[in-house]
Amino acid sequence: MESQEPVSGREPEGVRQPVARQDAFTRWVYGRPFFGGLWLTLGGAWILLTMKASVKVVLHVGMQGVAGYLLPTLMVLLGLLILFSPDQRLFYSITGVLISMGTWVTSNLGGFMVGLLLGVAGSVLTFGWLPDQDPRVSRRERRERGREAERSATGTDPGQPGPAAATAQAGMVSGTPQATQ
Repeated sequence: MESQEPVSGREPEGVRQPVARQDAFTRWVYGRPFFGGLWLTLGGAWILLTMKASVKVVLHVGMQGVAGYLLPTLMVLLGLLILFSPDQRLFYSITGVLISMGTWVTSNLGGFMVGLLLGVAGSVLTFGWLPDQDPRVSRRERRERGREAERSATGTDPGQPGPAAATAQAGMVSGTPQATQ
């Protein structure tokens, strides 16, 4: 009787499914900084696509503007490394944000700012991702849990005076407080 299913067949709002009931892809996504790596990869791909644009804002460095193609390619590579090797995410994210900022000069103003912003946002998301973190609990729920724990510890209702109030009243003699032992 402990594991009853809701009558409607849907999960109650705010209740997470147990890991065993989630499919393999969902577990894979939540086990790594998925959206950070995805955004960094998409930013690099966007910059590579805009390199073929007719606007001649690309700074040609070296052999036919190698840096213009090298930096977005590294962004795509770092994004894929974040997805498939999340243990080194801090190094990849710091390198990703620096390379993304470098595309401002080398690749059509960072893919007309879209690729640059996607790369920076993806790197920041990756840097801030923490594995195995408990789900967040709202302030209201924490406050209610604290009140329930306080009620169960004292064994009284909130409207009734507790044992400390009775002791304080017994210690008063003719308006002057007495020291209790």
